[in-house]
Amino acid sequence: MDQTTILDTPQVYPGLLAKSEEIGFTMPSDIYIGTLLKTLIASKPNGIFLELGTGIGLSMAWMLEGMDKNSKLISIDNDGELIQIANEFFGEEEQLQLIHADAVVWLSEYNEKEKFDLIFADAWPGKYSFLKETLELIKIGGFYVIDDMQKQANWPEGHKENAYSLIETLEARKDFSITKMDWSTGVIVAVKIK
Repeated sequence: MDQTTILDTPQVYPGLLAKSEEIGFTMPSDIYIGTLLKTLIASKPNGIFLELGTGIGLSMAWMLEGMDKNSKLISIDNDGELIQIANEFFGEEEQLQLIHADAVVWLSEYNEKEKFDLIFADAWPGKYSFLKETLELIKIGGFYVIDDMQKQANWPEGHKENAYSLIETLEARKDFSITKMDWSTGVIVAVKIK
């Protein structure tokens, strides 16, 4: 299956791809992770979801597609220009809260009682730093999703060791059941079980 066989792309998706090319954004999420996120989110009606690393909004477009009308999505990025672009595309979405912030600061200050049904960690915070605190914010039965776990051309020197260490940490946890997929850019889906 190639990308041309994915017919149900979000309406805004072609515009986001064009904007990515226009500004030279080199870290867009793979289309397959988008379809996976849409499916996982669709399994959580009335859900609350968190994306760490908005980027230009490609994954967010899929996440919004999977949500029902009673769900809510918070998406955070530390790049003000990218948040502004995402706002141009998604500013009318009432179920979406776009936040320009350092995710570590936001996570450390998050004191709502409500935990998340799914967290997609597509940035360093929540994945390679502040992992324990991020995982504590997931409801039992909720998903933790990360991608880019296979070697990427843009990985800095030594990053492979970070990825392996993260995988070992997740595998050692008794409160999550994880699946590692040699698919897309390398995906891990974890479900909180206790």
